Amino acid sequence: MRFAPILTGLAALVLLGGAAVAASPPPSREAAVLAEVNFARTHPQAYVQHLRAVAAEAARSGRYANPADGDEGALDEAIRFLEQQAPVAPLAPEHLLQSTARDHVVAQGRSGDTGHGQGDLGFSERLKQRGVFAGISAEDIAYGYSQPRDVVAQLVIDRGIAGRGHRVNIFEPAFRVAGVACGPHPSYGEMCVIDFATPLIRPGG
Repeated sequence: MRFAPILTGLAALVLLGGAAVAASPPPSREAAVLAEVNFARTHPQAYVQHLRAVAAEAARSGRYANPADGDEGALDEAIRFLEQQAPVAPLAPEHLLQSTARDHVVAQGRSGDTGHGQGDLGFSERLKQRGVFAGISAEDIAYGYSQPRDVVAQLVIDRGIAGRGHRVNIFEPAFRVAGVACGPHPSYGEMCVIDFATPLIRPGG
């Protein structure tokens, strides 16, 4: 699956009271993904409306559908989960986690690999290389989606994943920080990595 490049436009100027005010630039894709995760965490019932729209699109186009995986009810099950899910605190951006996620995007963008390993390094080893130490940490990876809302929806639906581990990570109340990185992947076109953690343990802190 390949995606065409996305081009961003120039920031516009808006006249307010005779003064020229520069419009805020659009957020990066990484910031938009984190904002979407935080919307799902803090307003799970409102997020249901997005998944209902996804369900309608799936009925028309077959998107998020793979009859061979035997998990046809995943989307409806995700909606039921969200209807009962209590809000949890939003995640703050953490630059060390973003660096760890970025390392993985760059490595797999070159190798074409998938999963959480990077050569001989697993997720925990990659965190340690960046000096990340936390009580609990986890990683979600979405392949083949370029739009932030689609990235997060696919992880919340979590079709074909036993235990819905990606969804569990998104709604884990112990997680308070996250880092996101997105980029090209040679087989799937696009990938996004979200690294979650409890508050980091700072040396000497």
